[in-house]
Amino acid sequence: MMSLRGHGRVNSISSGWIDTHGNTYTGPDAYQHSSRRVVNPQDISSMVLFLCSFQASFINGENICIDGRMTKQMIYHEDTGWYFDK
Repeated sequence: MMSLRGHGRVNSISSGWIDTHGNTYTGPDAYQHSSRRVVNPQDISSMVLFLCSFQASFINGENICIDGRMTKQMIYHEDTGWYFDK
């Protein structure tokens, strides 16, 4: 068995629905996220850069969820007859 202790860090990022087109979402598509918007590529890349930085050198073995808290909700507007009503 090989150990990478002191030589590398292993973390992961779990993202939700990522808007790669720069759209602005309103209504339930935006409001059902606690951040009131959809995840964009910059949200993910900012976390990647942070995890690669010295400031994150003590973070190891973590899964970072970047999804506007949708994992906690576990359902999207209009899925299986459910509608978000703010």
